[in-house]
Amino acid sequence: MYPIRTHTIVTRSQNGIYKPNPRYANVAISSIPLEPHSVKSASKDPEWTKAMLEELDALKHNTWEVVPPQPEMNVVGYKWIFKTKIRADGSLDRLKARLVKGLSS
Repeated sequence: MYPIRTHTIVTRSQNGIYKPNPRYANVAISSIPLEPHSVKSASKDPEWTKAMLEELDALKHNTWEVVPPQPEMNVVGYKWIFKTKIRADGSLDRLKARLVKGLSS
């Protein structure tokens, strides 16, 4: 048998707490840049270029040591992923560029 529930569940919406979906909040704001689909288009915008450089600096500082490729090495490919981070109120939080493992070069 299942236990009998002795308390009532109160949801956020019943308490009047709503978190707006950032996709639909302030759709008319033109100051939020679109996410680029290629490195070429991202490199034309100084803000996206800054985000890419921040990602490379973080990777170099935390993980990588760049070495010239040798014939016996397996070279791992990569690709850039671009995301626009938006606050709950619909304003721009930051531009995020991630370098992720992709197809081999």
